[in-house]
Amino acid sequence: MIIDDFLTHIRYEKRLSHHTLTAYTKDLEQFSLFLAGECNVSQPELADFRHIRSWIVSMVEGEMDKSSVNRKIATLRTFYEFLLRRKVITADPMVKIQSLKASKRLPQYVEEKPMEMLLNDIEFPDTFEGMRDKLVLELLYGTGIRLSELLGLKTTDVNLYEKTIIVLGKRNKHRIIPLTQPLFELIQQYIRLKEQEFSGQADGVCLVVSDKGVAAYPMLIQRIVQRNLALVTTLSTKSPHVLRHSFATHLLNRGADLNAIKDLLGHTSLAATQVYTHTSLEQLKKTYDQAHPKAKK
Repeated sequence: MIIDDFLTHIRYEKRLSHHTLTAYTKDLEQFSLFLAGECNVSQPELADFRHIRSWIVSMVEGEMDKSSVNRKIATLRTFYEFLLRRKVITADPMVKIQSLKASKRLPQYVEEKPMEMLLNDIEFPDTFEGMRDKLVLELLYGTGIRLSELLGLKTTDVNLYEKTIIVLGKRNKHRIIPLTQPLFELIQQYIRLKEQEFSGQADGVCLVVSDKGVAAYPMLIQRIVQRNLALVTTLSTKSPHVLRHSFATHLLNRGADLNAIKDLLGHTSLAATQVYTHTSLEQLKKTYDQAHPKAKK
């Protein structure tokens, strides 16, 4: 089936992440079901721009978030470009399709004082799980890595001499991120405790493991972050990515160079990092409104 060929292509040739592969798979499955059920089209390679437009309209009418719709449109662009290169189709049906204009949402982040309270003042249980949970929060906030990158961290990725970690990011690109002395010491303590707790029987490859010593999984990390962020913030979203946003925003607010933040985050272009300048500007406006004697007059 042509969809299977496409997914194999993006997995082994494009080397896209597992998360991206899963998203592409779901998007194409949903599109295929729509074509079969609403348009009487048996295969996606037989669809034209009118069928695609109808799918987009159905998602918009279903009140799907515009950013989600645009992601699905991006999936179809990549898919039909693949079909065109393979000469499965002779014309690209996406040529007449435009992405939706979506208002840019500023990334949510936790303010510095609540983060300091969480990591410095709140006591974590004196157990392996307590130290593991604290390490997860410190790593996500202290390095800005993604959830998938955290799960992919190996014990051998920690450089004990340089006090850095090697992170495998999107498109299999590696980057080196420095560790603060407290975070470096926490990692060392955690590794020793992990070896004691599981008598060397824990997953020896992955840095972060579950309560049973096996490789950590997304839901475990999400629960750890959500439970602990709920102690210090009322943000509607309490996810690992919020800690990534907090890392970048706090660096920028303290005068870090935008290009340096870009490299630390693993962004391929500066445009992706510039969203944090808007967040920083909002912070400046807030400070101005609170401090300037003329601001509220």
